[in-house]
Amino acid sequence: MKYKIASLAAASLVALATPAMAQTASEAPFSGLRVGGEVGYDHIRSGSTEDVDTTRDLKQSIDGVTYGGVVGYDFPAGDNLRIGAEASYSGSTAGSDFNNDQPLVFNLGNVKADREIYVGGRVGFVTSPSTMVYAKAGYTNQRFSVTGSDGTVDLSQKLDTDGWRLGAGAEFAVGRNAYIGAEYRYSKYGEGEVDFEGQTPDSSRFNLDTDRHQVVATAGIRF
Repeated sequence: MKYKIASLAAASLVALATPAMAQTASEAPFSGLRVGGEVGYDHIRSGSTEDVDTTRDLKQSIDGVTYGGVVGYDFPAGDNLRIGAEASYSGSTAGSDFNNDQPLVFNLGNVKADREIYVGGRVGFVTSPSTMVYAKAGYTNQRFSVTGSDGTVDLSQKLDTDGWRLGAGAEFAVGRNAYIGAEYRYSKYGEGEVDFEGQTPDSSRFNLDTDRHQVVATAGIRF
């Protein structure tokens, strides 16, 4: 189901872009097709319903660097208003920290963040010919590598989690078509399933509660 949702969102991105292809970035600031990259700080933590942190030594979060690519399309809905859609694919260096006495209480077990897929929309407001501020929202799917142990047998599997993302940021035009920017985003993962290898069917879906905070720098080109 999660892949169907992502496919439909990607198709919507194409459909949204098609009517506005005639309007280029040079004709209206911060409009048109864009392709870029992003890199920044990544923090993933157990949500409040799973908070068992009764001591300062109990770690329930993982930190690292997120990095990836993004493609999007923005079209003018007025002199200063921009409506757009985007999709991104990213990775992360965030992983479990075993430097404490109870490393197994993190909501997802001993984990390492793998790839993340995001599709969503955004609304921007052009405050000057070289500056736009925006807010965004959409669907996110994060895959984790999960390692569990009963003290004798170790088990390594993939865990797919589904959730939603909210974010806000600013973009700054650099020259005619390039841009740089900064963005904060919050993601909440509420459902997951174990992704078994080979022909074994995925597990039944189950509820979870995991929060994610990211602050990233962005850069790209508009066409």
